Amino acid sequence: MEIILKIVQLVVSLSLLIFVHEMGHFFFARVFGMRVDKFYLFFNPSFSLLRAKRIGGRWQLSWLSATPPAEWSEHPEKTEWGIGWLPFGGYCKIAGMIDESMDKEQMKQPPQPWEYRTRPAWQRIFVMIGGVLFNVIFAAVIYWGILFTWGEQYIANRDVTYGVHCDSLALAMGFRHGDRIVAFSGQPVERFMNIHPNDKVRDGIQILLIRNRAEEATVVRDGDTLSFPIEEHYIRILLGQRRFLFSPRYPFIVDSIPATSHNAQAGLLAGDRIVAVDSTPALWPDLRQTLLAYVGQTVNLTVDRGDSLLHIAAAVNDEGQIGVYSRTAFNVLPVTRQRYNLLSALPAGIAKGYEGIVDYIKELRLIFSPKTEAYKSVGSFITIANIFPGKWDWYSFWEICGMLSIMLAVLNILPIPALDGGHLMFALYELVTRRKASDKVVEVAQWIGFLFLIALMILAFGNDIIRYVF
Repeated sequence: MEIILKIVQLVVSLSLLIFVHEMGHFFFARVFGMRVDKFYLFFNPSFSLLRAKRIGGRWQLSWLSATPPAEWSEHPEKTEWGIGWLPFGGYCKIAGMIDESMDKEQMKQPPQPWEYRTRPAWQRIFVMIGGVLFNVIFAAVIYWGILFTWGEQYIANRDVTYGVHCDSLALAMGFRHGDRIVAFSGQPVERFMNIHPNDKVRDGIQILLIRNRAEEATVVRDGDTLSFPIEEHYIRILLGQRRFLFSPRYPFIVDSIPATSHNAQAGLLAGDRIVAVDSTPALWPDLRQTLLAYVGQTVNLTVDRGDSLLHIAAAVNDEGQIGVYSRTAFNVLPVTRQRYNLLSALPAGIAKGYEGIVDYIKELRLIFSPKTEAYKSVGSFITIANIFPGKWDWYSFWEICGMLSIMLAVLNILPIPALDGGHLMFALYELVTRRKASDKVVEVAQWIGFLFLIALMILAFGNDIIRYVF
C-alpha cells in the first residue's frame, strides 16, 4: 500500500508541476499572439485518453482516439487540449517552434505571422522563460501556503548548549562529542535542525556542510574556539549515504517507565532527570554508550527530582538499557516556533523559494563536480517517489511539491538543447548578434540535447537499480 501511495503522490505532484510549467509557455505565447496547436498533460504516443477543442463557443470532446476528429482541422487556430496515457510529462506545442514534437512538416511550410519563429527574439525569450517563471512563482505560492498554515519550527543552533553527539564518520572528520558547532567554512550555522509539524526531524546541519562543500569547521570545544579542515573525500562519503552526523546532546529526563521494565520498581518517576551514572555525567544520547560498559550490572543513578538529589540503584540489561523512555530533544531543548498571518507569510514564502533556488544550484554544482562523485546520487522517478512518505501527509506533500517545482525550474533553464534553456540560448544569440540560427542547426542541437537527456536518464535509472536491487 505504501508503494502505491508513493506512486500516486509522485504522479499527482509531477502532473501539477508540469501543468504549471507548460501553462507558463502557453500564457506568454498567447499574450504575444502566437498560435498554440496543442496543450497536453502526459504524453500521447499512438492515442490520447481525451482530446478537447472549443469551437463556436462550445467544447467538443474525443475519448480514446488515435487522431482528432476530421472537422477539427477546419479550426487550426484553436488549441487542442488533451490528456495522454503515459503519465509522466506533458507539452505545449507552439506553432513554428522546433520542440520535442520535432514537427518537420510544419517547419517546411512558409513562415506565418502567428508562429513562434517569426516573432522577435525578445518575445521568444519571454515564451521560453515562461515555464521556469511559473514554476518559481508556484513554489513561492506553495511556501506561502505552508508558512501560513503550519508556520516553522526548528531547534536553533544557539540552543544546542550541551553540544553534539557525533556518529563514527563525524568523529573521523575531526569532530568530538560535546563540540558546539559554530560555522562551516566561515558561514555561521543558524539552525541545528528543522522539525516537521508532527515532531519529526526533517534535516540536520550536515545538509549545510554538504551543500557548501565545507572545507573547514569552526567549533567551541572545552571553552575554546578552534577550526580544523574537512577533507573533501568525506563529502563524497556523505553524498553516498543517508545519515545524521550529529545529534543534539541534552539532559536525560524520564518520560515514562513501562510496567514491563526490569526497573519498574526501582523508584524512578516520570520527570526525573538522570544527572549521572555512577560518577559519569549523563547526557542523551551519550548515555547509551556509557551504559554499554555496565551490561548485566547494577549502577548508581544520580537523579534530580526538582527539590532533591536522589541516588537510585538500577539494573542494566544485556542490551545496555535501563528500561525507561526519555523525552525527545523537542521536549527538552527550546524549540523556536514562528507563526505567520496571510500577509507576513508572503515575503517569507518568497524568501524560502529564493533560498531553495540557491540551495539547488549548489547541489547541481556538486553533481557536475567529478571529485565529489555526486553523480552517483542522481536518481530517477524511483528515487523521487521514495522521497514521499508512506502515509498521506499534506505538509510533506506540498513541501516536496515546492522543492520539485524549484528543481524543474532550475533544470529547465540550463543551456542544454531540448530544454527551455537551450531555446533561450538561441534567442539570446540572435538578440546579441542580430543573426538567427538556422532551423537545421536548431534541429541538430535538439537531437544532441535529447541524447544528453537520454544518457542522464540511463545514469539515473542505473543508479536506482544499483541502489535498490543490488
